[in-house]
Amino acid sequence: MAILILGILLFLGAHSMPMARQTRAGLIERLGDKPYRGLYSLISLTGFVLIVYGFHTYRQEGWIQVWNPPVWTRHITITLMWFAFVAFAAMSPKPSRIKGWLRHPMLVGIKIWALAHLLANGDLGGMILFGSFLAWAVFDRISVRKRGLVGGERQSSFMRADAVALVAGTVVYLAMMFLHPWLIGVAVIG
Repeated sequence: MAILILGILLFLGAHSMPMARQTRAGLIERLGDKPYRGLYSLISLTGFVLIVYGFHTYRQEGWIQVWNPPVWTRHITITLMWFAFVAFAAMSPKPSRIKGWLRHPMLVGIKIWALAHLLANGDLGGMILFGSFLAWAVFDRISVRKRGLVGGERQSSFMRADAVALVAGTVVYLAMMFLHPWLIGVAVIG
């Protein structure tokens, strides 16, 4: 579990740097823009690898069940995940009604993804992993608002980018339904 927690700290710590504007600016000034981006990427990738390895190891060797979610929470999770994938697909730089409505589709997608998985997983490692990402996304959304970053502009009509987000999000969602057992080791259906 320590590897999982270290991975979460590294990954979310790196992704929290935009919230610490002065610290980030100081690092860029000292290191330069490209070296900063390289270090940011290296820390993020290291954190991601540690999360994957740490969670895998935890599931194999140290599973701690805290509560048993009711079966109906899986149905909610499956439904919520479609919204998460559409939100992720709406991150296109092109304006869209979905992007304007969500303002920050990536953060919305992460919040939905994390909440959905918290509903369906009652183990300690899952609660730490998904709870950390949910807390980070909520905190980052508050930070974005305080920094005055409005996000996607409101659009009055459905646009081509909306259709792309809906189709792409749905296709990836359906693909993930079938790939989840092989990628994650947990069947979504059945």
